[in-house]
Amino acid sequence: MRLNTSTLIGTIASVLFMAVILLFGADDPSKFVDLPSIAIVVGGTLAATFLSYPMREIKRIFPMVAQVFRQERLETQHSIEEVVALSRLWMRGDLQAVERALPQVSNPFLRTGVQLIIDRTPEDEIIDLLQWRIAHLRSREMAEASIFRGMANYAPAFGMVGTLLGLINLMDLVGAGDLSIIGSQLAVALMTTLYGVLLANLLFKPIAVKLERRTEQRLVVMNMVLEGISMMCAGRSPSLMRETLKAFVAQFDDEMFDGGAPPPKAQPVR
Repeated sequence: MRLNTSTLIGTIASVLFMAVILLFGADDPSKFVDLPSIAIVVGGTLAATFLSYPMREIKRIFPMVAQVFRQERLETQHSIEEVVALSRLWMRGDLQAVERALPQVSNPFLRTGVQLIIDRTPEDEIIDLLQWRIAHLRSREMAEASIFRGMANYAPAFGMVGTLLGLINLMDLVGAGDLSIIGSQLAVALMTTLYGVLLANLLFKPIAVKLERRTEQRLVVMNMVLEGISMMCAGRSPSLMRETLKAFVAQFDDEMFDGGAPPPKAQPVR
């Protein structure tokens, strides 16, 4: 499994950022560790999340985090070549060749569209079905990202709750007049707000943004394939299809390929 470069860099930068805070932000780094404050923020965030979302969606949290760390390369050029190759066979009228080539196609969305064409399904029904699948994927994956958006909102809120609880306890000590005790209790009270802000901005929000960007990129590829299926139904030439699909995704290439290893060279479908 290839690690996502930007996620790895962000994780290392976050760890270094926290290390700098702990080493240079206080005389005693252990003062930044307060288990009751952690319990309030983490426990409250998880409780609110379980109340907000059904269990079947919450179960997908850990696989979603794994997706953030995994490098998923969207092989747009490979998909274009597959569409063009299948279209060329279809234009020749070689139905058996198309059927033999179909199992070799790596894109399941493309396989579905071509299979519907082979079955002589009307074009408008094919487009409606594929558009529904695109909308369904977008809805499902954006809902998954919204879980982390929700957690990013809950964490600072429960950090404030912990701070308020600490201030209430602090009021009981004001009468004692011991400034050292009051100062230490005030520091503990503010600790929960710190934990909430850090969790929201260094963990939950970045994961949500990463998942949303992943969904946008996947939708670009699916819409490109949808355009190819539509052109195939209309009997457009393979050359015109290739140039159209290249122009369709050209503006997204830099976003989908971050300078890592190039995607495998597409093998022509025969």
